[in-house]
Amino acid sequence: MDIIAQLRIERDKAAQQVNALDMAIAALSGTATSQGSRRRRRMSAAARARISASQKARWAKQKGRKVVSIAPKSGKRHISAAGLARIRAATKARWARWRAQK
Repeated sequence: MDIIAQLRIERDKAAQQVNALDMAIAALSGTATSQGSRRRRRMSAAARARISASQKARWAKQKGRKVVSIAPKSGKRHISAAGLARIRAATKARWARWRAQK
C-alpha cells in the first residue's frame, strides 16, 4: 500500500511539473491568451434565424408535431447589369490590347 501511495504522490508531482512547463512554454511562445483578449464571433441576423428555425423544426419533429419546412438559402450571387457591362468592356479592351500587340 505504501508503494502505491508513493507512486501516486510522484505522479501528481510530475503532472504539476508538466503543467508548469506547459504554461511556461505558452507564455514564452505568445500563445497564452487571457479571457478578456478573446473576441466573440458575430453572427448575422439571417444566420441566427436559420439556426432558430432549424432548431424549432428539430423540436417539432421530436415532439411529433408538424415540421415546418425551412426554405433553403439559394446561395447564388447575382451580378448587376452595370457590373456585367464593366466586365464586358474590360474584356473587350484587354483583347484589343492583345490584338494590337500581335
